[in-house]
Amino acid sequence: MYRRNETVVSEPAWAMGLMWLGLPLAGAGLGWLLQALAGWLAELPWVPFKGPVELIASVADNEPVATIVSLAIGGVAGLVLAFIGAMEALVVRITDGDVTLRRGDSTSMVNRSAVQTVFIDGKQLVLLGREAEELAREGFELGADRLRDGFLAHGYPWAAAGDPYRDKFRRWVPEDPELPGSADALLKARGKALEKGNKTDITELRAELAKLGVVVREEEKRQYWRRTHPTSD
Repeated sequence: MYRRNETVVSEPAWAMGLMWLGLPLAGAGLGWLLQALAGWLAELPWVPFKGPVELIASVADNEPVATIVSLAIGGVAGLVLAFIGAMEALVVRITDGDVTLRRGDSTSMVNRSAVQTVFIDGKQLVLLGREAEELAREGFELGADRLRDGFLAHGYPWAAAGDPYRDKFRRWVPEDPELPGSADALLKARGKALEKGNKTDITELRAELAKLGVVVREEEKRQYWRRTHPTSD
């Protein structure tokens, strides 16, 4: 979408509408199915969300209350998932002077003059600075072509082949003597965060490593690192 010399790349309105409508409907349908199986499921000790299941089972023979309760619980669960999905969706606003990345209540801005190159790494949008440091790395579900076209329209250097410093990365192994300062300890902590799926710690530890001049990326749960200023190696 183009407006006042800016490009905003976000999830299409139809996709967001489908999510807000589809997930509650799917949840309500699942709730209705759950009603039919509630009595049997309530007796199984390993069933998740046992509280809602027992609630539905307790009114299963009381119609239309049972149907209303099951549809309401499923619909609300779908709304919660839709809200989480909306908060996780990335919105990229590109102008000739800066890039703004917004995800839910979190917003960051990168000045155009600081950007050396922009590229896609798997399902992540990456902006590199003048010292080959990462200015931003954000996961996205947006179309890569839309992002590319938006950045090119505003004159940003787009690396079609991907990360120009990819061959500078090396796999992290504990106690690597080439790592500066406390980087090894930070990578150990980040490895644990990756195992647990703790997104907050993963992001914060990436930022701490950046302060030491270390760029980190991962493939599945394996970490790879390089220094900034890679052209001087």
